[in-house]
Amino acid sequence: MNEILYFFTNISDETRVFLLVGGITFFLILETGIPFVTHHYDKLSHAGINITFTLITLFLNLFGAMGILKAVEFNRINNFGLLNIIQIPLWLYILLGIILMDFFGAWLIHWIQHNVRWMWRFHIIHHSDPNVDVTSGLRHHPGENIFRLCFTILAVLITGANFGLVMMYQTVSAFFAHFSHANIRTSYLFEYFLSYIFVTPEFHKVHHHYVQPHTDSNYGNIFSFWDHVFRTVTKFENSHEIIYGVDTHMDSNENSSIKNLLMIPFQSHRSPKK
Repeated sequence: MNEILYFFTNISDETRVFLLVGGITFFLILETGIPFVTHHYDKLSHAGINITFTLITLFLNLFGAMGILKAVEFNRINNFGLLNIIQIPLWLYILLGIILMDFFGAWLIHWIQHNVRWMWRFHIIHHSDPNVDVTSGLRHHPGENIFRLCFTILAVLITGANFGLVMMYQTVSAFFAHFSHANIRTSYLFEYFLSYIFVTPEFHKVHHHYVQPHTDSNYGNIFSFWDHVFRTVTKFENSHEIIYGVDTHMDSNENSSIKNLLMIPFQSHRSPKK
């Protein structure tokens, strides 16, 4: 465990980029070999839209990283945070740290965005994707990324996580963003057992169905048990019949235009179907 934490404490930017690109590439290959459904769309153009949002995210993260570093430094100087209240084994420190940061830094802000109207308008961009695949996990409005960065900083302060643990959490979180959105076929037993603990592709697909209550469910990022705890799990009888998107923005002229996607949060609210 010491070696793992040391690795993430000293992880270079080049290694982080390699892991990010490598993860996307790995699941793109799997999507070609074992697709869950065969989509008839321009995959390159679709990826271009989603990756454009990722590039904006990377720019914003340069500023967000400063906030995260300040929070980590505050924890170190003041011995602040839940993980620093008592002495616990390193393996438990890492496990609890990732679990708690997943809740405060991902699940909670995700739930809030679905329940606060003006924040939902930023999150629509992610849900408007009509062809969910591995690149869909990269599709977030710059405004939403600011919300997520703020809650990540909050999670670091609440947990008292050190730098290595934060880097480990962000790496695991990025992996699950790729994994849960990937258009890959998995076995029934794999989904049945794993989805009670972790967010799997089929568990998360329900969240991308175009109408409520499915849209407002299955919020998990890494751990699905948060949804079981808070009773926000819904299932779909036949996941092959899931229709991706969000019912208020199904027009391809809207959901495939980067300019329009950036402007959606500032447009009039549209009430969803129930």
